[in-house]
Amino acid sequence: MTSQIRTAVLNNYVELAQHLGLNPQPLLNQVGLSMAMVGQKDGRIPAESVIALLENSAAASGCPVFGLRMAESRQLSDFGAVSLLLLHQQTLRDALRMTMNYRHLLNEALVMYIEDAGKLVLIREELVTGTTQPARQATEFAIGVLFRLCRALLGTHWHPSSVNFTHNAPPDLQLHRRMFHCNIKFDAEFNGIVCPAADLDYPNPNADPAMAKYAEDFVASLPGSNRQSFAQEVRQAIYLLLPMGRASIEQIAQALGVNARTLQRRLEESDITFSDLINDVRRNLAVRYMANPNYSLAAIADMLGYSVASSFTRWFTSQFGAAPARWRAEHCKSVDRPSLKG
Repeated sequence: MTSQIRTAVLNNYVELAQHLGLNPQPLLNQVGLSMAMVGQKDGRIPAESVIALLENSAAASGCPVFGLRMAESRQLSDFGAVSLLLLHQQTLRDALRMTMNYRHLLNEALVMYIEDAGKLVLIREELVTGTTQPARQATEFAIGVLFRLCRALLGTHWHPSSVNFTHNAPPDLQLHRRMFHCNIKFDAEFNGIVCPAADLDYPNPNADPAMAKYAEDFVASLPGSNRQSFAQEVRQAIYLLLPMGRASIEQIAQALGVNARTLQRRLEESDITFSDLINDVRRNLAVRYMANPNYSLAAIADMLGYSVASSFTRWFTSQFGAAPARWRAEHCKSVDRPSLKG
């Protein structure tokens, strides 16, 4: 099943593309989209097409921070009717949960996981599609939008502890520093934001429970794309939790609010096994990690759930027809760029 995203994102795209001197029409056509879709805020388009569009446009414009520049102009109102629901939540934590509850109306490829770590909280965010296409620009766009959502509820004075990206740093960090005003980590173990746990539970002064209830009833009644299949939800949960070492069937079931037996039964109804989904996600993540020259093979093995290097090598060879080091040398171009952490 192809993940869908609201066409409203194209408004941000066209505005930036034209500002950078690009003609958006041929770039849209190249990925199966069109200028006729611009302005149709509540339409649906394939997330994979948008991801490819941003990568192609960054290359065509010579702007390596294309996705983040799009996020810089993103407003809470761009969430459509869902924005009213988010604005009146009691806390940021409640708003993030609502974002995921109604992601089928916003961006089906987006997955989020809130991990409490003592006095800090990790808001992990990933874009999960059925392909291994590069998603650097779309990832920075998503993290930038998440940051702006947090600020909309907590105020412009708010700054997180860090913003994390699994990809390497661009040549110039000026935009990242201006936008986030915090520690920016590249080649990180996850994409997302780290902030004090208290920030997520700080009371929202604009919250109105009655308005929130009205907004939720209204949003729930909206016609939209169907919710994703259960198998896709399991796949997305694996994608987030596997690098954390938490992708056993029991842990994935718990994350989805069911027991392991129910998870297996529902997957069997779709003729899919849990092991098939684990393997599919491992393949997808392996290609993504191998493309980053700053990840050692040992680190990649660990993030894919292999504590023993020989086990990782056997699995990788069986899947890709070559040992990891050889495959990387043949398929991944090195990037002559320092890994900047600040």
